[in-house]
Amino acid sequence: MPKLFTAVLLLFCLPFARAQKLSKPEKTVIETVRKQLPATEAFLQKVVNINSGTLNREGVRTVGNLMGAELKALGFNVEWVSLPDSLNRAGHLVATRQGKKGKKLFLIGHLDTVFEKSLPMEPFTRLNDSTASGQGVNDMKGGDVLVLAALKALHTHGLLDDTSITVYFTGDEESSGGPLSRKDFIERARQCDLALAFETAQGLRTVTTGRRGASSWTLKVVARSGHSSRVFSDLGYGAIYEAARILNEFRRTLSQEEYLTFNPGLIVGGASVKYDDETAKAETVGKTNIVAGSALVKGDLRFLTEAQKENARARMREIVSKSLPLTQASITFSDGIPAMEPSRKNEDLLKVVDQVSRDMGLGAVVAGNPGSRGAGDVSYVAEFLPCLDGLGASGKGAHSIEETMNTKEFPLLIQRTAVLLYRLTR
Repeated sequence: MPKLFTAVLLLFCLPFARAQKLSKPEKTVIETVRKQLPATEAFLQKVVNINSGTLNREGVRTVGNLMGAELKALGFNVEWVSLPDSLNRAGHLVATRQGKKGKKLFLIGHLDTVFEKSLPMEPFTRLNDSTASGQGVNDMKGGDVLVLAALKALHTHGLLDDTSITVYFTGDEESSGGPLSRKDFIERARQCDLALAFETAQGLRTVTTGRRGASSWTLKVVARSGHSSRVFSDLGYGAIYEAARILNEFRRTLSQEEYLTFNPGLIVGGASVKYDDETAKAETVGKTNIVAGSALVKGDLRFLTEAQKENARARMREIVSKSLPLTQASITFSDGIPAMEPSRKNEDLLKVVDQVSRDMGLGAVVAGNPGSRGAGDVSYVAEFLPCLDGLGASGKGAHSIEETMNTKEFPLLIQRTAVLLYRLTR
């Protein structure tokens, strides 16, 4: 046999040779995922076509009830965790089963999307043989349905029997109701051995072992006001110049630090300023011939570690304290989602996914860049147990009308998750 032909044959057969490392039950589960794929995609289309923007509580509940019915059929005990009406959030879907085999798993998803009911509906659409579009198709209804499909394939062959799995789909990931909304989430996670989160995958070869946290800050500036001809003299510099000084100094001194970002998302200034937290709307009154007496800036701060967050806050406070003449500035910070710090325990869990992928003939899996992702629910529990994220459906354009899902990778990601869950629960 010619050497070139032999080399090509070996290269072609390599994925199948690796796949021989799969056990008989694992091969059976993979084939079941394939057979169930039409029903899986039909269900995905159904839930994508239901608006479940965070503040559309009825829509979030409807999607949750559909997924809850699927989980109940797989032998899970299903419940709805309600939240106080004051939070204006739908609550969370929780499905549990208790057993004695393997690890106790905590599987994370969310039912809500960023697309509120007031926005035009973008239905599930097959664009071509490898791409589908729709609201939340990858972030993260695709991830939720992926979890259901993997569990369904395992259940078909009795492989969920005597396992301990908690499926927790929150109803307000895109706009959290605050610490009270995550109290039950954290308590249940701490009873488990590890957490797997199914936010958007960045392809087949990358998962998330660390992701940045998010918090917010508010800068307020007051200054002497009066006729603009007296600016820079007995009236000082005014509130707008002081706000500009502070923001530019933030940018100049902190913007090159890896994984640290701070974005001023709203700025308003004038003779007087009013801001409504509920509507995120600001009002101001001012004239070109009046030195601004007030300014307000609201922004976010993203960080990879708690130490990085606290260090950045300290430096920002120092910059704020050095006010221009006859101005006075203050800055306050509010905690949001904590960071999911990269760790050895997360890396060890990555190795399990990597081995599954290699055994399936899909190649190696590595940790993605922590700076490439925003904050997510997994971060609330990352300090307590090993965690991975980015295990969901792959796609592009999340949070936009161009959101898509890779339909060719979707079945492979379901299969990988099914084998991963099987190995972790043995």
